Amino acid sequence: MKTLSLKVPETLNDRLEELAKETRRSKSMVIRMAIEEYQRRGRRAQLNSFLAQARDLAGSVDGPPDLSTNQKRFRGYGR
Repeated sequence: MKTLSLKVPETLNDRLEELAKETRRSKSMVIRMAIEEYQRRGRRAQLNSFLAQARDLAGSVDGPPDLSTNQKRFRGYGR
């Protein structure tokens, strides 16, 4: 196993020590678990993002090009 050194703010270190104590794990184990979870979520988030899901729909709707900027189109909105 490789060794990694990092600097964290004191408040984060305090929370890390508290979590390690609560879970009866070492700080290193808590950090490893957090990094692994972050990697898993990051990959899922990329695959399940709205953009990824709707990519094939982009540009498939016809409508006025000035819908969000033309004040005339806002008449009656929200009433």
